[in-house]
Amino acid sequence: MKTNKLAPYLFISPFFILFLIFGLFPTVYSLTMSLFKWTISGPQEFRGLSNYAKLLTTDPFFMRSLGTTFILLVFGSMLQHLFAIPLAIMLNDRLIKGRDFFKVLYFLPYITSTVVIALIFSQLFDTNYGWLNYVIVNWLHLDKVKWTQNTAAIRASIAIMVNWRYIGWNMVIYLAGLQSIDDRLYEAAKIDGASILQQHIFITLPMLIKIIFFAMSMSIIGGMQLFEEPFVLLRGYETMGGAQNAGLTSAYYLLTTGFHFNRFGKASAIAWLLFIIIIGMTWMNKVITDRLQK
Repeated sequence: MKTNKLAPYLFISPFFILFLIFGLFPTVYSLTMSLFKWTISGPQEFRGLSNYAKLLTTDPFFMRSLGTTFILLVFGSMLQHLFAIPLAIMLNDRLIKGRDFFKVLYFLPYITSTVVIALIFSQLFDTNYGWLNYVIVNWLHLDKVKWTQNTAAIRASIAIMVNWRYIGWNMVIYLAGLQSIDDRLYEAAKIDGASILQQHIFITLPMLIKIIFFAMSMSIIGGMQLFEEPFVLLRGYETMGGAQNAGLTSAYYLLTTGFHFNRFGKASAIAWLLFIIIIGMTWMNKVITDRLQK
């Protein structure tokens, strides 16, 4: 009898063991590190909340990186939903031929390696030989855009990459939500004389509120952790986000602080500040969603 009672706990124990080792322990350890001046070599000096205070007041890069992160969050992570929802609505229409082909086509960027995507876009954004500047100069007869040398252009190029990669992912999420809506609601709306636009405003969007909350929450988490795209596009730690640090996101600065400057205590403090910000933004998203549902 004792063996039978212990068996379920024995079967689920690998999960808890792995979680304690690779989940809980690193989390608590990083919180401890954030309270110290912590480097690989040399003694660890306890600083309390000094790392947090300096990041929020005197650090020359953190607030700038946070501003860049918010800009890219709006024009990269959030903007893509304005494209993903209409695409999902179109592909949900059974009258459209080749729907499965377009679903795969739009989803492919998401499963492609971020490094590969960044390298391809670095060629497209090349000032002298990039395809985009070729179109701008030869077709539109405008001056070349220095995509990786101008503040606004750097942020625009990163936002383009993020939108291109994740629109298909959000489209699939919204498509799944659309398929759960009863077709009889649309049929009743047609009988009442509602136009297609009115059907989507008064039926589709209200029925997708929970899906929109989930997708927006995922975008907030991903946008606040944006690292790979600017890191590869702007050539690593040495450039610190390119001209005027225009591409230096908070996650980019975190990794640079920890692994390039060997200041792991400060890097851990950045990670926890980002965690708090993400929690706050997700809560705000929940509040807005709840009000829209009423």
